Amino acid sequence: MSIDENLLETIRAEIGSNFPVTVADLCNLVKIPSVSFEGFDLEHVQNSAAAVKALFEELELFEEIKIVTAPVPGKETHGKPAILARRKPKNGAVTVLLYAHHDVQPEGDPGLWDTSPFEPTLKGERIYGRGVADDKAGVMTHVAALRQLKSLNADPNLGLALFIEGEEESGSPSFANLLKENADFLESDVIIVADSGNWNVDTPAITTALRGNVRFTIDIATLEHASHSGMFGGVLPDATMAAIKLLSTFWNEAGEVAVKGLTTWETETPEYDDTQLKHEAAPLDGVEQIGTGTILGRIWGKPSVTVTGMDIPSVRNASNTLAPNISVVVSIRIAPGQLAKDAWVAIEKHIAENIPFGAHYSIRDLELGNPILVDVTGEAAETMISATEAAWNETVVLQGVGGSIPFIAELKETYPKAEVLVTGVEDPQSMAHSPNESLHLGVFRRGIESEALFLATLDSSPYNG
Repeated sequence: MSIDENLLETIRAEIGSNFPVTVADLCNLVKIPSVSFEGFDLEHVQNSAAAVKALFEELELFEEIKIVTAPVPGKETHGKPAILARRKPKNGAVTVLLYAHHDVQPEGDPGLWDTSPFEPTLKGERIYGRGVADDKAGVMTHVAALRQLKSLNADPNLGLALFIEGEEESGSPSFANLLKENADFLESDVIIVADSGNWNVDTPAITTALRGNVRFTIDIATLEHASHSGMFGGVLPDATMAAIKLLSTFWNEAGEVAVKGLTTWETETPEYDDTQLKHEAAPLDGVEQIGTGTILGRIWGKPSVTVTGMDIPSVRNASNTLAPNISVVVSIRIAPGQLAKDAWVAIEKHIAENIPFGAHYSIRDLELGNPILVDVTGEAAETMISATEAAWNETVVLQGVGGSIPFIAELKETYPKAEVLVTGVEDPQSMAHSPNESLHLGVFRRGIESEALFLATLDSSPYNG
């Protein structure tokens, strides 16, 4: 579909005029500490869901809007609240599903923040705060784009569905059940997942590949109780030693994953040098890279293993004892093209063959998420690329991402004919999940313009799928 330049100028002017209100609404959402992890106050996530629902209700576009939860498989609990809404299409128009999530990561160590995590703070062209980029900016991109759509057409032809999730950051444990229970309600021709990023603050991107993930906790034990390290050290292995020995087998000397059966995905990648890596990832001076191949080839198309947590006596509580047991959380990213269940078979075999000293172990809290490859040859994708390039006045980069959004595979399985488009308003300096998370206001505004132009173009033009 061609882009109407007059339409673009109208959208750009109106979004600019309304931008202060959009930013204020975003800041109000960021002030709600909607951490979806277990052990955090559920009321905050509930308050966040209510605030998001109110923003979409104000649009008066949807015929039905509701807050729902669904059971968590294997547990006697429900997941965190999601906001669902629907508007029927008219005059042969298609239905577009808008996805984002309103839950956020924990703040982490407050001492590492330069500002208060849940008090959004403007510094230059960036707003700082937990969730300001990931993904409450995604929520507000949808709100602002729909405000613009209604400004252009008070009664749009376009069908709309809405899915604002409340537990993406904690692994989406009830996602499958929630989708199953509401499959007809959310059925769509085009799905926009606003939870990714851009090449940089001046260059837009659409994500076409994401790694999958295998995450688990392994409990390792070697003794029935703690024993004096002076009396028995050197004779019996402690659990920490066994864990270190096991974990070391996950990588070779170059730091590349050494688990047999994990595959790689070969693809051409844009230019990305050591200088850009240092700017975006901030390695300390003298720290060497791990793995082999191009930088983006490793990030997009090779597996990685990261130890993300360990229950072990702290330095403060250290005593001269052999630790009888410890627990370790391992997060493994898997390359596009390999199913998570097949990767887990290889990982489980590796653990069984490399557990040292006859140590006892068990696995719990296993999470499997499939990687995704997105087809961008369809009509909706071409329209989104054109709209984005017009709004940014720059060529779109089709990028892979080393992170994971496993539910996209579930969306594709549920709606196999739908086109999925993965967009977002983050940039490499947004530092999602880290202290000092931020959102670049220029990127945010252009992201809204892109989505608004895309929706308005679909609303006024025939779509052939």
